[in-house]
Amino acid sequence: MRRVAPEEWSGFVMLVVCAGVSLPVIIGWNTTSIPYLLWVTLFAVAFVALLAAVLTTSFLGRIAYGVAVVAGWLLLLSVDHTGLVPIVLVMVAASGPGIVSGRTTAAIIVANTAVIGLAVSRTDDRWENTVISAGFYLLIQIASYLSVAAIMREQRLRGELSEAHVELQAQSVLLEETSRSAERLRISRDLHDLIGHQLTVLTLELEAARHREGAEAKEHVERADRVARDLLANVRSTVGELRDRPTELMTVLKKVGKDAPGLDVDVQVEDGVTLDERQTETLVRAMQEIVTNTLRHARADNLTVDVRCADGLVVLTAVDDGIGASGVRPGNGLNGLTERFAALGGAVEFDGAGGFRIEARVPVR
Repeated sequence: MRRVAPEEWSGFVMLVVCAGVSLPVIIGWNTTSIPYLLWVTLFAVAFVALLAAVLTTSFLGRIAYGVAVVAGWLLLLSVDHTGLVPIVLVMVAASGPGIVSGRTTAAIIVANTAVIGLAVSRTDDRWENTVISAGFYLLIQIASYLSVAAIMREQRLRGELSEAHVELQAQSVLLEETSRSAERLRISRDLHDLIGHQLTVLTLELEAARHREGAEAKEHVERADRVARDLLANVRSTVGELRDRPTELMTVLKKVGKDAPGLDVDVQVEDGVTLDERQTETLVRAMQEIVTNTLRHARADNLTVDVRCADGLVVLTAVDDGIGASGVRPGNGLNGLTERFAALGGAVEFDGAGGFRIEARVPVR
């Protein structure tokens, strides 16, 4: 079961408080200047609109937020006693960050304060009480807005730090692989140029000596010839091994997902999976993109990555336990991932039902 973040609990409590302010009207402790059912309907519209505005990051979300603002004003102006109803306007102001700009939220706070002052003045003839109430709720709105804005800024910075961490891990892995490849290539060249060349010369010399007179000498020469040829074969075998030595894929992929903040990454690689340098780089980049997307969008606690061979293909499957996504629309990251595998003759598939799932395939070389 996915853990609920503290900020999510905070939002839930805010909604409960927002719903609670309607209780005096619902149980008859507070009366309204409009029909009872109309007031309750208006409150439901304000509540649902505010919830939709918080959950929808689009133009429709801003429209819903505007509906919540206006509905909140009407709610407050239609009760005979303000009571706790101004809390609705406080919640509306606190929801502004991430939906509308700071200037727009500031204008809404000013308008909310004016509406609160007007509502209080309708039931209290003393202007001092009106000013005190309006000023009190003004300060609460400002404090709530600044608190939510600070939390959202911290979340954004934490997300950027997490993504930078994953990218740094991937770059570190690729740099290590590049260094190993360069070192293996240097050693193989040295072996070929020095020992291989010398043994080739030795073989040619012994081949010429074998045609000399003397049975005993010929026997020793032939034996030396076999040894030299064996040595040359061993050198060539070593060169080939140094050039094509497979990377420990599980270790590499685990390092990319290591210490991902708030995410447990489990990597399993089937025995016998071997990749060349370019394929390894592609899987490392795929792992980077998968972990980054999971941290950014999935709200998941666990990510499982499995790599195995099937029907002449190396198949990478990644599944998280997050919220998933209906109607997956790949962005730049997933499109880039698809292009990388397509360049190697492979393909990538996405599925957002029941968590997010990515399956990437590349032909075995």
